[in-house]
Amino acid sequence: MTLPEIEAYCLAKPGAYVDYPFNEFPVIKVKAPSQDKGSIFAMPFVLREQPVVTLKCDMMTGDHWRQLFPGTVTRGYHCPPVQQPYFNTVLLDGTVPSDMLLDMIDHAYAVVVAKLPKKYQKEII
Repeated sequence: MTLPEIEAYCLAKPGAYVDYPFNEFPVIKVKAPSQDKGSIFAMPFVLREQPVVTLKCDMMTGDHWRQLFPGTVTRGYHCPPVQQPYFNTVLLDGTVPSDMLLDMIDHAYAVVVAKLPKKYQKEII
């Protein structure tokens, strides 16, 4: 998948929007209409001339993906060490099949939505 395809897939999810908090690359967040700010679930960008996407995950699922695709799926790049187990950076070199990458994106979105207060979850779903 390409970065534009990933961004389009992410933005098709309810409550998803693009933000530029780091000025360098887009960050895709999710929020309910009545929320003030959103939470990050995907960050598609170019790292050392290679397209990558950093995705939110729970610790066990993130570790599973890293073991399944060593070297291609790594702990979250540019995340503080305490947050790294909760983000994976995926190199978009074709190693991870598109359907699995879509599963990773769906998981990232679900993790963020599940952490929202129930009031906001109802607005999104």
